[in-house]
Amino acid sequence: MHSVIEGLLKEGVILTDGSWGTQMQARGLQRGEPPDAWNLTHPDLVEEVARQYVEAGSRIILTNTFGANRIVLEKHGLAGRAVEINEAGVRISKRAAGERALVFASIGPSGKMLITGDVTAAELGAAFEEQAQAQAQAGADGFVVETMMDLEEALAAVAAAKQTGRPVIASMVFDSGKDKDRTLMGHTPEQAVEVFVKAGVDGLGANCGQGIEGFVPICRRLRAATRLPLWMKPNAGLPELVKGEAIYRTTPLEFASRVPDLVAAGADFIGGCCGTDQAFIKAVGKAIRALG
Repeated sequence: MHSVIEGLLKEGVILTDGSWGTQMQARGLQRGEPPDAWNLTHPDLVEEVARQYVEAGSRIILTNTFGANRIVLEKHGLAGRAVEINEAGVRISKRAAGERALVFASIGPSGKMLITGDVTAAELGAAFEEQAQAQAQAGADGFVVETMMDLEEALAAVAAAKQTGRPVIASMVFDSGKDKDRTLMGHTPEQAVEVFVKAGVDGLGANCGQGIEGFVPICRRLRAATRLPLWMKPNAGLPELVKGEAIYRTTPLEFASRVPDLVAAGADFIGGCCGTDQAFIKAVGKAIRALG
């Protein structure tokens, strides 16, 4: 395990951050607009999102770089600015974090499928390498390869991030299949563990896809399969579409009430994904502290 992660875990269960996308939408990001471009056009608003999590007690915050690989950025005519966007994203989070939190750079999926030949393994590798190197250059303390649905794509991102020598956490979406316990490509938590342990990650887990109650059994299965630190970031329940907008009904208190179950299941890092904000993170922090 990387010394950065080891040092953190001496504090006990670690509070991470909440949603970035839904928080930026609340600040005016339009549907279809690339959130990552805001690192250049609205750095103050991006920093506001980062700072709210630091103030809520997050010990790790992420960066507004989820879709900042050149494959995603190309759709918006921004592929040539990938390095600039990633560097800016890390610098913004570092400014907000100061000495109070670590900054783990977010690397999300390309939006293209290897299985259908939309993208090649070499193209993925090059895009993730460019992204990870830029993030490391700007001072990221570590990486979270997140919201991945395809293990092969996740491995390409993990390999790119590992080249920097900084800690890497790999996080999949488990929300498919009869029991909502598989990735879109049909992989189980146990299969993900096997693949990621071989790849040499410093931690692994799940984010997005479903609410916190669905994360408890997934966390339990991951813990049964590995001693590596486990990263859990559930959504604020499943959204309801109201007039074309995703509305999340779970309250911060309801969300936090399941934190003891998640800790008992083996979670080491807990935060939130879609629909969560600083109120959720404060409530989760309180729940963690109450466990002693």
